[in-house]
Amino acid sequence: MVTNTTKKGLGRGLSSLMGDTETVQTKNSNVGQETKIPIANLKPSPSQPRRLFNKNSINELADSIKAKGLVQPLVVRPSPSDSNSYEIIAGERRWRAAQIAQLHEVPVVIRNFNDTEALEIAIIENVQRSDLSPIEEAAGYKRLIENHGHTQEDLSGIVGKSRSHIANIIRLLSLPQSIQDMITEGKISSGHARAIMNSAFPEQLAEKIINENLSVRDAENLAKDKKGIIKKLKLKDPDTIDLENKISEKLGLTININHKGKKGGSIKIDYKTLDQLEMITQKLKN
Repeated sequence: MVTNTTKKGLGRGLSSLMGDTETVQTKNSNVGQETKIPIANLKPSPSQPRRLFNKNSINELADSIKAKGLVQPLVVRPSPSDSNSYEIIAGERRWRAAQIAQLHEVPVVIRNFNDTEALEIAIIENVQRSDLSPIEEAAGYKRLIENHGHTQEDLSGIVGKSRSHIANIIRLLSLPQSIQDMITEGKISSGHARAIMNSAFPEQLAEKIINENLSVRDAENLAKDKKGIIKKLKLKDPDTIDLENKISEKLGLTININHKGKKGGSIKIDYKTLDQLEMITQKLKN
């Protein structure tokens, strides 16, 4: 196990942090070099800021791994709690896909990161890949500030984002949990969310944004509502929300149900690729 690591500084991004950890003593002679480890000996890190993994995306990656193998190694560290396993710092999505592809072992690079470095690397990798939702990104920053003593200025240098971006995205965590869930699920953008923060009726405005596919500018104008128009809007009932979540989980896509009672309603399915559209078409045929 690691007895010492040297950290030379913050603010230079993923490659810098990856190269700054100097091994003094370790349980594995392959530290810093690419090697292979059985999948069974790997486990997700509690430092992983990402909480949602798109099933369709992982299945697509699994198909690619079956055809071409796993090209990019995972970054891991010796588990602090289990001497026989390794904790995934970067690459959990690849690890999940590799299991579906039925690989028995995967390429990894072993590093002796401490807890702070592990969280930094996990956040940086996901931010650079645009894999985190704004809420996941904000929660990761908050953990680095509250648990590891970082300032917003530190984080700006680490992830290559402006200090104002760090401050604004952390503010999203002050929104009601229902709206945070909408952001995480991709139903509303962080731009919409910033407009919602200025509204006296955030949940009603969030529902209107989704139901009417409002632009950020429209949301900003409604956030200034002085006539109580937003207040009169009815919130989506729990049964409808539950049905949306079930269909979304089944398809792996964002679903919005606009139920109008006896007048019927509509279902909106958001897709990003032609493959996803083809998948929807096939499911409708079955």
